[in-house]
Amino acid sequence: MTSTPYDSPIYKNQYGTEEMRQVFSEKNQIQTWLDIWSALAQAEAESSIIPEKAAREIKEQSSVEKFDMDVIRTEIAKTSHPLMPQIRYLSSIVSPDAARWIHWGATTQDLLDTSLVLQFKQATKLIIKNAEEIQSKLLVKAKKYRNLVMAGRTNTQQAVPITLGYKFAVWADELGRDIKSLKCFYDHDFVGQFGGAAGSIASLGDKGIEVRNRMCELLNLNSPTITWHVARDRFAKLASYNAILAGTIGKIALSIMELQRTEIGELEEGFTLGKISSSTMPQKRNPMICDVIVSNCHEVQNSSQMALSAMFVVDERDVTWSTEQSYFGRIFLLLSAALKKLSSVCNTMIVHEDRIKDNLNMTNGAIVSERIMLVLGEKLGRQPAHEVVYEDAQDSFNNHKHLLDVLSEDKRITAVMSKEEIKELLNPQNYIGVCQKEVDDVLRKWSN
Repeated sequence: MTSTPYDSPIYKNQYGTEEMRQVFSEKNQIQTWLDIWSALAQAEAESSIIPEKAAREIKEQSSVEKFDMDVIRTEIAKTSHPLMPQIRYLSSIVSPDAARWIHWGATTQDLLDTSLVLQFKQATKLIIKNAEEIQSKLLVKAKKYRNLVMAGRTNTQQAVPITLGYKFAVWADELGRDIKSLKCFYDHDFVGQFGGAAGSIASLGDKGIEVRNRMCELLNLNSPTITWHVARDRFAKLASYNAILAGTIGKIALSIMELQRTEIGELEEGFTLGKISSSTMPQKRNPMICDVIVSNCHEVQNSSQMALSAMFVVDERDVTWSTEQSYFGRIFLLLSAALKKLSSVCNTMIVHEDRIKDNLNMTNGAIVSERIMLVLGEKLGRQPAHEVVYEDAQDSFNNHKHLLDVLSEDKRITAVMSKEEIKELLNPQNYIGVCQKEVDDVLRKWSN
């Protein structure tokens, strides 16, 4: 029986992916602890703190497959301690001579922090991979629709023409910056923890830093300059980067939803017979997948706030960190599902070019009124030209007339330009500015 949708056999794929669930599984968590104990023992043996034979034996037995998970769960309930049952179990399957050196000089938080770092590193690698897949698909679409002119919109209203490729390129470029930030974090900020009781590593005398650095090296983690038991800024930074990525992903999904509105109908997340949008309205083709993406991304951002609150830590250690496993797991699970779903949407997305063309012309030429105003401004001055075109544009809107007809009847305009000039200026295809060049710049910037 399951108690949350995150692990429900029915709903779990709405809230996570199988790969990410494996990262935050009990078995993987315990395996990271065993890897840390093994690395710590090896580092201490190399520094002549514990016997080499003990370190080898600890390493040989450090496999979660050798653990009885039912025993571990029972012992955790009995001891109310997250780590002691594993220490006792590992001690029971090695020789007494090796058992005495397990966890030597370490404190519980050293293990739990470093374990989280290892899990977060695995999770971030998946997030980067999934985000790169989406960016690649958006770049393909940017190139494909580089020249397809559509209505650009500001404040929910049509503004001036752009191209659909430009819209995709904006998304791809933003996503690229998010990926770049996470890659930088991946390379530099996954740092191991080994400080002992209060961060001084006093238990190892003058060899503490040497052991800590070697332990981190064996775990393929960066070494800290100083113990960070009470410095949670890296985790807050990671949560923030994930929240920013969720903002980008959620924004893209929301934009697709907006463009799928019945009244717009330019993009569609994809549809096949059998997909149901409503239990009562058979005609509906709701953007159901994008809806879930947006919801997940909101939850990621809300959960990320907890990492900022966790920065308020006192003295040399307290238990503020104890909640990080919970909300970080949620962040990564939800974000992984959002990324996977958006990748699917990119595969199945429908572009309704006919609707794009219809919508581009629905304002009867007004979408290019800025161009008329600027050309007219060269002759009349910018502000007088703005007032003239403003009056004519409102006349066009209020009386459902094409702007060409209104402008062609305005003597203030016909005195300085012909009807043919006006007609050419009102062609949306001729007023897309640098959209195509910017698409090319984005493609060049992110090409492998």
